[in-house]
Amino acid sequence: MRTVAVRGIHKTSLVDFPGEVCSTIFFGGCNFRCPWCHNADLVLRPSALPEIPPEDVLAFLDRRKSFIRAVCLTGGEPTLARDVEDFICQLKGSGFKVKIDTNGTRPAVLAGLLEKGLLDYVAMDVKGPPEKYHLLTGVKADLGAIEESIALLKDSRVAYEFRTTVVPGLLLEEDLLALGYMLRGAKRYVLQAFRPADSVIDGYYRDIPPCSEATLKKAAAKLAPFFGQVEIRA
Repeated sequence: MRTVAVRGIHKTSLVDFPGEVCSTIFFGGCNFRCPWCHNADLVLRPSALPEIPPEDVLAFLDRRKSFIRAVCLTGGEPTLARDVEDFICQLKGSGFKVKIDTNGTRPAVLAGLLEKGLLDYVAMDVKGPPEKYHLLTGVKADLGAIEESIALLKDSRVAYEFRTTVVPGLLLEEDLLALGYMLRGAKRYVLQAFRPADSVIDGYYRDIPPCSEATLKKAAAKLAPFFGQVEIRA
């Protein structure tokens, strides 16, 4: 597994860790090429971004412990980092709660972190139904690994959510219903509205309009029977 460096810090977030005020740490590098991804530099050009040594990240967080007690690790894909477990151990040793955002492609890493009690929350992006994964990720994804990670989270005692970004033209209502069947029984499912931005990987998605809130609410209502909770993040 190759090293993936820390490439950014969002000092304070009220949305990245449910129920917590957190700092968000961005890892560079990803094994997906989702055309609508907002983090093109982190995915395609991580070495062009300043690298922040882990010890500097930990020192920064220690200075903020009086009002920040949680950390979200995101990317890119943080499970690609060779030293991610050691880094999380240091965070936990300093008393921080830890959430990780993952695409689910490295179930062995996820299983190890869960078994060692190093995670307090996991958010796994499930891009779409299996037959559309290559379109949504820009690569030939290991669907077996995705399914393994889904099963790991559903069987774990750790708080988690599955989430899907609803990209107009790529995901239809029937695709979301197929995801409902695929993920049924999960505690929490989140529909995220795609938002166009200049930083997306494929320039086509800079200008397409997002799904309406009404469309998301309609989908959420149909998905509600499959999950303990369905949430919309517009």
